[in-house]
Amino acid sequence: MENLILIGMPSSGKSTAGVLLAKKIGYGFIDCDLLIQGQEHALLSEIIEKKGTEGFIEVEERVNAGLYADRCVIATGGSVIYGVRAMEHLKTLGKIVYLRLSAEEVERRIGNFVRRGVVMRGGIRTLRELYFERVPLYEHYAHYTVDCDGQTVEGTAEAIASAVGIRL
Repeated sequence: MENLILIGMPSSGKSTAGVLLAKKIGYGFIDCDLLIQGQEHALLSEIIEKKGTEGFIEVEERVNAGLYADRCVIATGGSVIYGVRAMEHLKTLGKIVYLRLSAEEVERRIGNFVRRGVVMRGGIRTLRELYFERVPLYEHYAHYTVDCDGQTVEGTAEAIASAVGIRL
């Protein structure tokens, strides 16, 4: 199977650049957050509120570990990296691309992280703390890393394609 799996912090462009890239290369597009919402019949923030952070992570891992796709760009949720089983499965589906942003850019882009459904586990209370917890996990699982600071959606899509050797 040949898929491109996008990981990274919320607001890094996984969904917006992902759908544009999929159109440009003739792939399908899968937004894992939408799959989770569809299976749970609730918004991400509602799932977190109802099941708690760990419950949400279990749901996210189940959905991602059960995913099957071919020739798709797959936009994962920012917390997918907490699910080892899901990440090992996604590795078998294709190339994992980490869309890297600086902590400052994440804070600028993200807005209201509670309403957005951002998973904050343990004692983490700020986006900066969350950023520094997640970055090593994104780096661990990534086959490729694309810097997204200052990039447009178009620029991010082009940088992903370039990183994985696809000519647009």
